[in-house]
Amino acid sequence: MAITRLKRKDRRNASNAKRRIANIKLLTKLPPIKKVDIEAIKASFAAKKAQQ
Repeated sequence: MAITRLKRKDRRNASNAKRRIANIKLLTKLPPIKKVDIEAIKASFAAKKAQQ
């Protein structure tokens, strides 16, 4: 019995792997957000709630 390769599935698996690797590289390349003023964010939420 001969062994057949599922070429279409192989291409799909390879493209998924390449996309996953590209996404990981993109996410690790972006710098993290620093110096977030939590009090200002809380105040903005409070202001929005007061307007309603």
